[in-house]
Amino acid sequence: MGGMSRKPYPSDLSDAEWLILEPLIPPAKRGGRIRRVNMREIVDAIYYVLRSGCAWRMLPHDFPPWQTVYGYFNTWRRESVWETMNDALRESVRQEAGREIEPSAAIIDSQSVETTEVKGERGYDSNKKVKGRKRHIMVDVLGLLLAVVHEASIQERAGAKLLLQRAVLKGFDRLALIWADGGYSGQPMSDWVWQLAGWVFEVIERTEETVGFVVLPRRWVVERTFAWLGRYRRLSKDYEQLPETSEAMIYAAMVRIMLRRLASNPYGSDV
Repeated sequence: MGGMSRKPYPSDLSDAEWLILEPLIPPAKRGGRIRRVNMREIVDAIYYVLRSGCAWRMLPHDFPPWQTVYGYFNTWRRESVWETMNDALRESVRQEAGREIEPSAAIIDSQSVETTEVKGERGYDSNKKVKGRKRHIMVDVLGLLLAVVHEASIQERAGAKLLLQRAVLKGFDRLALIWADGGYSGQPMSDWVWQLAGWVFEVIERTEETVGFVVLPRRWVVERTFAWLGRYRRLSKDYEQLPETSEAMIYAAMVRIMLRRLASNPYGSDV
């Protein structure tokens, strides 16, 4: 395990996973202090927090100091490193699946998450009876993350607009079709999306004949992604003061999921 002296934790990266991720680790800044910390240990410590759900201050002492670990996570959040890692690995996973690097279709959905007593904006989802924030995510047909917006509990359409505007900024040139559930229905939404980016916005709804639980076409893909994220206990509630921190953790979780897949372990516990 990379020559470390401690016993491994279940959340640690394997040697194969580290070989994939290491080239994406930002180099030490020129003119700064010499980097003496083991970057693999930093990454493993971050994933220990993300997978176990513990507080930064409760990191086991055989990891680097929690302040150092959190410092790297926070710097990478501010510099969009987690998002960049996610985008690079997503392209690799799509290539291995025999698909184009960029998607032509995507699915969006939201998930209400309870918040704790930490400061920050929050709202109330009257449908889910949840006081907290909402995660709005866009995924490709493989369930891989394209974009995420984490905001106070706003209406579905308002959250979708923020999400789609962010997706436009990321420049998905091949994207042409967006699928969504009935919460986003309405001609004004379809017209708005078309004017925004020239994308077709298609709502997949339950029919009047539908009784009980039914797996809706395309909709199950994004639900599966939420299930993947749900295995990371730090995401079970929103413990973060800044929504941007929650977004970074979602990207980090997806990076971990894709590393498992790329390291030839498609049936691992995270996928």
